[in-house]
Amino acid sequence: MSDDVTKQADEILKAALEATGARDPREFYRDRLQELKQANPDGYREAVAYYRESLLPSIAEGTAPALEAWTEYGRRLAEAVAPGRTVSVDDTGLAHEYEDPDLDRLHLHIPSGKGRALLVGLPPNLSAAQRATYDVLVAGKQKFKK
Repeated sequence: MSDDVTKQADEILKAALEATGARDPREFYRDRLQELKQANPDGYREAVAYYRESLLPSIAEGTAPALEAWTEYGRRLAEAVAPGRTVSVDDTGLAHEYEDPDLDRLHLHIPSGKGRALLVGLPPNLSAAQRATYDVLVAGKQKFKK
């Protein structure tokens, strides 16, 4: 992968973030990669290879929309950290099976074993129901703000 591909993919992502008001997903995926590096070195190597060989080239070549491609990468990372299932939470708080990276939904990965849900993707603005879901399942908060 060349520096040109990385630069082009970064520029495309930056434009998509500005156009949608979405939050840059790379900040929470970095933490996930660190977890993966410690817990599953083979999974980490696979995630880095996918990033270099598939994710960035698909964005740079225009074969995948940037935000959707990054959300899918986040799902792959979460699955590598903790096998389970990924769900999409709509603005009413109803969870649906994850089928595609709909940018208006909160995407969470629910581990099969113990542990909190892993954040996969955030909508530009969380609804009250999505915020409550995030607070309980990801952050582990037991009390709600009034």
